[in-house]
Amino acid sequence: MANATTADFRNGMVIRYNNELWTLTEFHHVSPGNWRAFVRTRLKNLKNGRVIEQRFRAGEDIDEVRVEHQNWQFLYVDGEDYVFMNTESYDQQPLPKEMLGDAIKFLKEQDEVEMLVDGETIIAIQLPNFLELTVESAEPGVRGDTANNVTKPATLESGAVVNVPLFVNPGDKVRIDTRTGQYVERVKQ
Repeated sequence: MANATTADFRNGMVIRYNNELWTLTEFHHVSPGNWRAFVRTRLKNLKNGRVIEQRFRAGEDIDEVRVEHQNWQFLYVDGEDYVFMNTESYDQQPLPKEMLGDAIKFLKEQDEVEMLVDGETIIAIQLPNFLELTVESAEPGVRGDTANNVTKPATLESGAVVNVPLFVNPGDKVRIDTRTGQYVERVKQ
């Protein structure tokens, strides 16, 4: 653990707060008129995915956790565990479903992911911000039903269900933002 202050905040930073590991997803330095400056943050719990908003005094000491970013590949599902392989050492590691959180919805075999490792312990998984997935099934769009920005549910090859525009059909590749779980665009093939 390294000691840092709020001046060292950056997106993606891992800190220890209330004896739990959190990743900093957003922060804003606020200095109201006659009051003391503070930093408003949005923190995501690495264990359960819970997101909280927290204020820190400007210059307050925090415990930064130095984590190593390693490339791993998702291999297969073994019961309740998801098995990953380190692409450098070829070590295989099963991870429980609970540890992966929402990432499960977008994982498919052979996907490359980034693991956050503290010493020998895997503490979190990070998907790429955008993934290209194939639409497995979607209801056909009704012609003339375009008064508003109309969407329909579509099931992707990973099993996730996302809302897509009416012009997206089964077999199309779409780009999904894994942070929000929303459709971004149709990928030209």
